[in-house]
Amino acid sequence: MIIYIACICFLFLIGKIFILPIKSVLKLVINSCIGGLLIYLINLVGGLFSFHIGLNYITAIFTGILGVPGVVLLVILKVILGG
Repeated sequence: MIIYIACICFLFLIGKIFILPIKSVLKLVINSCIGGLLIYLINLVGGLFSFHIGLNYITAIFTGILGVPGVVLLVILKVILGG
């Protein structure tokens, strides 16, 4: 019985240790997907005005870390730099 309880406690401890990195990776993936969708929509609408933001690894990582504010920052940088 003691071994059974110890194993359950050990599983909970291992679960606690691994749940934090999983949450971080999941948040990064969700932010990247939302950011990619927003960049796609901006490119779709911006095509009417010759405005385009490239969807590549750099922009995906940027929007993955920062989320929606990252997409807004990319738009602002594109407008300011005009590149």
